[in-house]
Amino acid sequence: MFPAKRPPRIPGLSLNRMIPNILTVLALCAGLTAIRFGMHGKWEAGVLAILVAAVLDGLDGRIARLLHGTSKFGAELDSLSDFVSFGVAPAMLLYFWSMQHIGGPGWALVLLYAVCCALRLARFNTMLGQADLPPWAYNFFTGIPAPAAAGVVLLPMMLSFQSGPGLFDLPAVVGCFLVGVAFLMVSTLPTFSFKRLRVPVKWVLPTLLVVGLLAAFMVSNPWTTMSGIIVAYLCSIPFSLRRFRQLKRQAAELRGDEDTVETESVVKEG
Repeated sequence: MFPAKRPPRIPGLSLNRMIPNILTVLALCAGLTAIRFGMHGKWEAGVLAILVAAVLDGLDGRIARLLHGTSKFGAELDSLSDFVSFGVAPAMLLYFWSMQHIGGPGWALVLLYAVCCALRLARFNTMLGQADLPPWAYNFFTGIPAPAAAGVVLLPMMLSFQSGPGLFDLPAVVGCFLVGVAFLMVSTLPTFSFKRLRVPVKWVLPTLLVVGLLAAFMVSNPWTTMSGIIVAYLCSIPFSLRRFRQLKRQAAELRGDEDTVETESVVKEG
């Protein structure tokens, strides 16, 4: 009798390839922890948990590309983590903080934000492997990404940490942010991605100095610093739209020149 063949062993994953997924799970845990803080009225801790999730979300993709650990599983896990951390968690924080005081309409606005976040992530997932934007627009997002949306929608809460209650915690103010950010997420507005931004050599040292100053301000006055960063991001949106239109016009002119050259060559050959 022939000896029974052993089934082939499934090779395990190295720890390096698991690091991006570990970071994604940690970001998911941070988002869920933010909801817990909101249930207990710990608003600053809840916002900090979402900021930690945003930092981890920014690291996992870059580390995955550096370690050649990208996978379809990691992409789907990242999308689910983004929905919880930047869609559900900010919405629940704002509901517990302000929107619950107006009952059903407040809950409806919170749902609108969360649903728009889910729609944005679904649109992104369906475009995986396809060109969402033309090649010349590699440095742009379509709409604002989920982590940036979470920061913008939490801006009233951050401002209230500095100015106190009475203005930014009003449901009317928070509701306007929920509606505005929700539509920005699902819009086709081009926004800077900053992922492939290259810093010229002469600007490397000034950039490092600015980062050091921001770190110092984050330690001494974190909420004012974060609010300033978010406001600066909002101010960059008109410039991103203007730059996108310039690149689009230049690309159209180049295509027109190429078509003209091809037409002239065909006429000459004819």
